[in-house]
Amino acid sequence: MKDLKKFNIPFVGLKEGVHLFEYHIDNTFFEAFNYDEFESSSVKVSLNFIKKSTLFELTFTGKGTVEVPCDVSNELYNQNIQAVLPLVVKFGSEFNDENEEVLILPHEAYEFNVAQFIYELIVLSVPNKRIHPNVVDGTMNSEALDILSGLQIKEEKTIENTDPRWDKLKNLITEKKT
Repeated sequence: MKDLKKFNIPFVGLKEGVHLFEYHIDNTFFEAFNYDEFESSSVKVSLNFIKKSTLFELTFTGKGTVEVPCDVSNELYNQNIQAVLPLVVKFGSEFNDENEEVLILPHEAYEFNVAQFIYELIVLSVPNKRIHPNVVDGTMNSEALDILSGLQIKEEKTIENTDPRWDKLKNLITEKKT
């Protein structure tokens, strides 16, 4: 977590009003969280920080790409992400982050780290099912898709050969109804 000191915001020295913080996120950021789902990443995060007398209003906005493997073909591709995360910071007797929209800091706090919120903003903006755009439009040529198409169940018209003894039993049921 030593690498995340640049994400500390010392709010004591800030004047009331709007402040803008910008961060460029790459894979070294995710290494600090031991998160290795992304092959590479390039995300620009801007933090609109509004300081008021009793609380802070934060709006995290992230836009960029992360390189992830496709769930169908396992080919790497750049997934575009765009996300917004609002957060209200209030002060109380002790630290409390149980509510995902309101963070309570102790009265004696003079700074706080926004790295966890940036991490959540980016990771949660990646879709659960990641499909390469070329798989969606049908232009993907990969070994995995060739194997999957070979394993696809093909419809075959088959003539049912039935045992004549069963046919006689079926006739008994239909004769009984009439």
